[in-house]
Amino acid sequence: MLTIYDTDAIDEIRIRNAVQPHRMKLFRNALFKKSKDWSEALAQLPEEARSDFTENIRFQCLELAERHDSEIDGASKLIFQTPDHHLIESVVLRPKSGRTSICISSQVGCACCCSFCATGMMGFTRNLTVGEILDQVAQANRMLRPEGRTVRNVVFMGMGEPLLNLAAVFEAVTFLKAPAMFNLAGARITVSTVGIPPGMDAFTQQFPDVQLALSLHSARQEVRERLMPQARKYLLDRLREALLAATCNGKVMIEYLMLDGVNDGEEDLLALEDYLRGIPVHINIIPFNEYAGNGLRGTPQAERKAFADRLKKAGFDVTLRYSLGADIAAACGQLVQHKRKGSVDA
Repeated sequence: MLTIYDTDAIDEIRIRNAVQPHRMKLFRNALFKKSKDWSEALAQLPEEARSDFTENIRFQCLELAERHDSEIDGASKLIFQTPDHHLIESVVLRPKSGRTSICISSQVGCACCCSFCATGMMGFTRNLTVGEILDQVAQANRMLRPEGRTVRNVVFMGMGEPLLNLAAVFEAVTFLKAPAMFNLAGARITVSTVGIPPGMDAFTQQFPDVQLALSLHSARQEVRERLMPQARKYLLDRLREALLAATCNGKVMIEYLMLDGVNDGEEDLLALEDYLRGIPVHINIIPFNEYAGNGLRGTPQAERKAFADRLKKAGFDVTLRYSLGADIAAACGQLVQHKRKGSVDA
């Protein structure tokens, strides 16, 4: 069955039913810009064409299985079920700035197995399709519609490594930017990677206006390999080449998760300064969000601030980040495929 993102095939249905292009534009605007449901969108089409659309097009690629709303900071975790019964998670963030963001998944599980990330414990099952990636945004927008909100920023920082699902992620980003679809500016989209240089190179060439974020976490090869097994395949020198190429389009985000006694010492700080010196980057210092079974501890807040202040004095742009959604296991590194005990289905 077709999805609403199979645009060429849907256009054939439009032609078959003699639907005028302007009616199709109204239909797509209802779905993607006004976040209306299927019946409201169908009302934009001639009555005689609606049955053909309904019989041949799947409105949603995912089923919302659960929704959990934070009692602390306005985050919402959405647990979706795929057609083959896998669970993935997205997180809607409502920061005080008012710009609603969504953190979306690109894979079921993840093959990178980073020691600080709960998703890595799941292993890898499969890549998400273009429709499954985009449906996370579409359903979030419909959820937000009664609040008078819409997704303003999309970050590929959920489950999975986006650059290991390159074709689907590239197509999804194209849809997110398309004026006839989600119509997001490239600067409102961020794709995060553990550091896959071939994918970074391809991404930089394809989307010069889209923000790239590198999960670095250490500029010491031995420490990075311990935290991120993928680092054994791509050494820091090769990663730096890809980073330099990416900054031709502007600053790259550097994600640095601080772990007590692991990557927060003087040697780590000096290595990071040396590695990034001369590269236009913005460094995000991120707190560690604990989960059962990994034995890691986050660096205390005062020490994170001191680390960030040292980087600022060295001339770097730095932001000390805080987490949203920790009380619903929706913070960075906490997404994992399961249903919570005692939860209520959506």
